[in-house]
Amino acid sequence: MTPALSRNPMLAAAGAILIYAVLIGYIDNYVRVIAEGTGLWQFQAMRSALVGLVVLGALALPMAHRLRMVDPPRVLARALVQSAAMFTYFGSLGFLSVAQAAAGLFTAPIFVLLIGRFAYGHRLGPWRIAAALAGFAGVLMVLSPDPSSITPATLVPVAGGALYALANIATREWCGRESAATLVVSYMLVMGILAALVLGVLWLVAPDAPPGAAGFLIRGPNWPEAPVLVWTAVQAIGSLIAVGLLVRAYQLAEASRVAVMEYVVLPFSALWSWVIWGETIGPVALAGMGVIVLSGLAMGWRGRAPA
Repeated sequence: MTPALSRNPMLAAAGAILIYAVLIGYIDNYVRVIAEGTGLWQFQAMRSALVGLVVLGALALPMAHRLRMVDPPRVLARALVQSAAMFTYFGSLGFLSVAQAAAGLFTAPIFVLLIGRFAYGHRLGPWRIAAALAGFAGVLMVLSPDPSSITPATLVPVAGGALYALANIATREWCGRESAATLVVSYMLVMGILAALVLGVLWLVAPDAPPGAAGFLIRGPNWPEAPVLVWTAVQAIGSLIAVGLLVRAYQLAEASRVAVMEYVVLPFSALWSWVIWGETIGPVALAGMGVIVLSGLAMGWRGRAPA
């Protein structure tokens, strides 16, 4: 770390988030290549196996004292919720662009406010409510610039955002005494086990999955071609590095400020979609991204204000 960054933790956190956004925006754009040759469940099982067995397995021994669970049922519940959120997000990448899927996932701060208010009695001011409503409107603008073309499929990543919000709340409300290592390892294990179980069911049922990305959600086990294997490995390594940078950012700076900085993933997802696939963002969707970012800034700012 350079002297300037060591003296300014906020600047260091911003740098970590920037690299995280660049990596995530890039590797998630290639899920469409994976979707062409294999199914969501096999992809997640292989991805979890690569991360879990190769990387986390090497770290398990030195971290063993930090992996003990204080409250196993709550840790398992959180891991199940977060796994469901990620399955929903990655599943939506089979039929939506990364920018659209990311926009849906970033409804999470809105759901955090709602769940916190109605489940835990957290106070909400009028400004934060207005910002949440504006953010949701921005998400709809990105998901489908033409309101008449909004379908249940375009709202799938919004469901992922709701689950992701619940997982974020569970991190503090359910698992506040657990170590970060415990939560990461439990999540990866649960996600891999769930994917393997669903893959086994699909192997037994053998549904007639459509070719290409259309069969991403229901395709059973197969032997993927080289590009799928390569990009699955890139996903595993890239996501591990990206999540490590994200965790480091949360260690360096105030959580509410880091959460706001995460919105930089949206423009980078759109940028990589344009660079790699030549996809352009229309003016309505671009405006929607701006609304989402501004609403996130507003919610983060009001969240830091004293009660």
